[in-house]
Amino acid sequence: MNIEKYDLAIIGSGSGNSLITPYWDDRKVAIIDAGIFGGTCLNAGCIPTKMFAYPAQLASTPQQVAPLGIDMAFESADWPEIRDRIFSRIDAISAGGKRYRDVELEHTTLITEEVHFSGPKQLTSQTGRVLEADQIVIAAGSRPSFPSVPGVHLPGVHTSETVMRLPELPKRIIIVGGKYIGSEFAAIFAGLGAEVIQVNRSGRLLSSHDHTISDEFTRVASGHWQLEMNQTLHSIEQEGHQLRVNVSETGGNLNEISGTYTSDVVLLATGREPNTDRMNLEAAGIDTFNDFIARDEYLRVLSNDEPVEGVWAIGDIANDQMLKHVANHEQRVVSHNMEHPDNMKPDTLDAIPAGVFTRPQIATVGLTEDQAKIQYGSEAITTKIQAYGDTAYGWAMEDSDGFVKLIANTSTGKLLGAHIMGPEATNLLQPVIMAMSFGITAHQMARGQYWIHPAMAEVVENALLGLDVPESGLL
Repeated sequence: MNIEKYDLAIIGSGSGNSLITPYWDDRKVAIIDAGIFGGTCLNAGCIPTKMFAYPAQLASTPQQVAPLGIDMAFESADWPEIRDRIFSRIDAISAGGKRYRDVELEHTTLITEEVHFSGPKQLTSQTGRVLEADQIVIAAGSRPSFPSVPGVHLPGVHTSETVMRLPELPKRIIIVGGKYIGSEFAAIFAGLGAEVIQVNRSGRLLSSHDHTISDEFTRVASGHWQLEMNQTLHSIEQEGHQLRVNVSETGGNLNEISGTYTSDVVLLATGREPNTDRMNLEAAGIDTFNDFIARDEYLRVLSNDEPVEGVWAIGDIANDQMLKHVANHEQRVVSHNMEHPDNMKPDTLDAIPAGVFTRPQIATVGLTEDQAKIQYGSEAITTKIQAYGDTAYGWAMEDSDGFVKLIANTSTGKLLGAHIMGPEATNLLQPVIMAMSFGITAHQMARGQYWIHPAMAEVVENALLGLDVPESGLL
């Protein structure tokens, strides 16, 4: 048997691609990916979706400025032009990265087929190539999950990885799912002029968020597109040139159809699952936890609860957060630890933030109010909800929906969580992330610096000052 030997083998070309630092220039590296080079974020996730979200946000401008005395009208969206602007850039970046690894770097071998473990540090490809490496990094990502109901693979039924390349803007689209992906695409398609029906299993959108965010976003979204709540997907059927989506009442008889909706396109936004089941991890003795690869604090994989030297895992396949900025940080940790085995550093970053680029935008970090009550007790926490509309810039915008919600420990003054809904929420959250990461108390953050007046950020300052926490002695 011919065995290919490498110093480093990387499974996945998303954040895994950045593992190839100058340290490996004189070593032999294999990067393995059967999909589109560059991974989910670049090709079908964070980047293209936000490039759709921005024009959709601009298209909604007439609704936003009407209370300000400005008369504007949105006439139409040129979907093919929007799509091609986005993917002409994305596809070129992907192709360029692939060429760089495959052709321009002499020490790097690109393998464009799936591999699985065939031994503790051995990989076998679909065509039978056998690879062994001193270091293996599993960065094989995740994929859309499909509900186990009839019709989910019919033509016209899409996931987030295909819906952005539709030939034209659908007149009507049914989106199944009410979390990050479903809510972002509902805002995109509604903003660009499609009729949107969002079907959700529970009674609230973004149900894993803080209850105030979830409740308020559900209320606001109901004014922008049609919501069908407490409905579980039963089946999808072809009906001429359209699709018929049948639903059952959540909590009732799931074999009984309680409602039917028709559309040109169906988007299944029912979650993502790690690609652990494709890796034959058992052959390497690698542990999993809730279908994710188990790791130690240095991001080495575990086997029987013990770290495996030279085998690492990063990103969606090992982290249920499934966030690109988390995967990028993990890549930096693993890069350091592979290059400095005598001075390894643990993954210690906390306060993991996330943004939902829907309309209105949402950003969150840390504990929800309910989580904080469970962890610290109701008497040990303080909360403050500050409306955008109660600040000077909020007056300028005539904003009636945006707010900042902060949660802090009453005895230490430390921030435990922050949840923002409104324009530029992801930018407003960043200073709160900094305070939580560096242990700055709420009062120190509010009074230890200038806040530009009358900028939008004053809504964060006022929320901080509204918390029942010890004062820092700063004026």
